[in-house]
Amino acid sequence: MIEVDGLDAAVALMWFEGPGARLIRGLKYANHRDALAPLGHALAGLVTWTPDAVTWVPTSPRRRRRRGYDQAELIARVVAGRLGAPCHRLLDRTDPGSQTQRSREERRRSAGFVARRTVSGSVLVVDDVCTTGASLSAAAGALRVAGAAEVAAATLAA
Repeated sequence: MIEVDGLDAAVALMWFEGPGARLIRGLKYANHRDALAPLGHALAGLVTWTPDAVTWVPTSPRRRRRRGYDQAELIARVVAGRLGAPCHRLLDRTDPGSQTQRSREERRRSAGFVARRTVSGSVLVVDDVCTTGASLSAAAGALRVAGAAEVAAATLAA
């Protein structure tokens, strides 16, 4: 269990160090999507309730174009399938840049999202890594403004 402002609960599958960091970096930067299914299933096993919807923290448009995929979306779809919950893109970035290489304070100031539509009930937000929690906190805020009653998060690493 990890703590992030604005979330009702948050879990992480592993620490972002050693083998965990290598797995995540391989997924993000070396197209090693072969780990998605086992990691997504293991992450879903940490979620003890069935949300009304599963969504993800979208990567920057530039990174999505460069990679050809959004790793958080792929993880979210595996988690949602395992939980038997619908998976929808509920968030858009208001800041097109990446959080990588930013300081803790820069992450807090720059992380921004807006909900794509109204939301109700409980939402599980999935991401690959929780570093400072700024992105997850901003995502939770946007979902609550859109109507979410409960927002929790699940990340592969913290």
